[in-house]
Amino acid sequence: MREKIIELEELAKSLEPGKEEREALRSKVIDYTEQFLDEIGGIPAYFKEKDGKNEISKTEPGKEILPIDEIINRLKVEMDREGINPASGGHLGYIPGGGIYASSLADYWGDITNRYAGVFYANPGAVKIENKMIRWTADLMGYPETAHGNLTSGGSIANLIGIVSARHAKNIHATIIPSSCIYFTKQAHHSVAKAIQIAALHECQIRYVEMDENFRMDVVDLEKKVKEDIARGLNPFLVVGSAGTTDVGAIDPMEEISRISRENNLWFHVDAAYGGFFILVDEIKQKFKGIELSDSMSVDPHKGLFLPYGLGISLVREREHMKKAFAFQASYLQDITAAQDEVNPMDVSPEMTKHFRGLRIWLPLLLYGTEPFRACLEEKLFLARYFHQEIKKVDGFDVGLYPQLSVVTFRYTDGGEDNEAINRRILEEVLKDGRVFFSSTTIQGNFTLRLAILSFRTHLQTIDLTLEIIKEKTALVVKEFQKIESPVN
Repeated sequence: MREKIIELEELAKSLEPGKEEREALRSKVIDYTEQFLDEIGGIPAYFKEKDGKNEISKTEPGKEILPIDEIINRLKVEMDREGINPASGGHLGYIPGGGIYASSLADYWGDITNRYAGVFYANPGAVKIENKMIRWTADLMGYPETAHGNLTSGGSIANLIGIVSARHAKNIHATIIPSSCIYFTKQAHHSVAKAIQIAALHECQIRYVEMDENFRMDVVDLEKKVKEDIARGLNPFLVVGSAGTTDVGAIDPMEEISRISRENNLWFHVDAAYGGFFILVDEIKQKFKGIELSDSMSVDPHKGLFLPYGLGISLVREREHMKKAFAFQASYLQDITAAQDEVNPMDVSPEMTKHFRGLRIWLPLLLYGTEPFRACLEEKLFLARYFHQEIKKVDGFDVGLYPQLSVVTFRYTDGGEDNEAINRRILEEVLKDGRVFFSSTTIQGNFTLRLAILSFRTHLQTIDLTLEIIKEKTALVVKEFQKIESPVN
């Protein structure tokens, strides 16, 4: 048996490269990523066409062994030269975020040391860092000392944690689910409806609350619907507000929603995944007034703090509700859960095994402080206002609401019955060009172009370039449609 073990050990040691091999592998990867960063300004924001290669699909992991140069080349061609380039300042679609360099170093550090941040016993320092960042965020949002949270993969899991905590706090058991009511607007992020389904609450009575002219929740209609449901003998228990909707960046009236929730014993959850960190900007901080009165919220550092994908934060006003929803015990864990000075992350989350996410937010905040983040967020607000102002000057365009945050909607309206087709073609031409990327949505039944400004690499020259591209592509498309309507005989 010893001989067999030694034989296997020799083969397994290939997973533990020596110093020289580590240096060779690392230098190749670093050389490529450094070149990527040096050239980022010239790399398209969107790659429309594939170049015909399909090496990744043909690659058989585990069956073939490739040199690092070949692996890098395949990734360069088929991963970093295809689709959306989220690292680009020209990424103006959906809700962009970031990928600041310091966070990549934090992830490298965390991956090399492989610290387990699920329980305090396993690594007190890692859990302290994670809990410290949760406390920092809770303080920023105005939550009390009783609050706690969890570092999640993003807003979807953070919304799920809030909604499951609500279900347990309000004791929504199987027999009363059909008579229980949930309230939100049609501007709510789709992850809210998804979380409701995952939490087995999809058989609740779903009430879509009307919106005002700014796509904010109409609190008069909310109160009316809640009172009507109570009068019917139903059980209103959850209202979900938004602090920055994905479509238009709308911020619901938090104070009024909180008042209605308290008076009627509803749990108030806020989806602040996109907009939450704009609370750092003094000029618009008042727009978030009342968010501190909510029962739970989601907020995404990989959006508003420009971190790489994979970090959301779930906050719950009273930590005991999270523990009630998620804490479980097992005999094999008796040593590590018996005593701790901190809340175990595994006790307030669906996850037990998790990436050490805390380092990727902790390290940048220690290196830079909050001021550069605040300035970057404020810059994005002004860039959105600037685009809103300038696109109005372009012939044929109708612009949407004055931006509440950093999303601007606009559409070409001089094409009559061809308006939708023209807007679709403008978007197609912009994506074919690839220097910038933006997206579309549907507003009040109309196909609408949509610019979301949040990448830390997006600056004034990016928006000026975007305006020039829109003018150029619009002229091309309009001429195309004029030829269709007036064929040469």
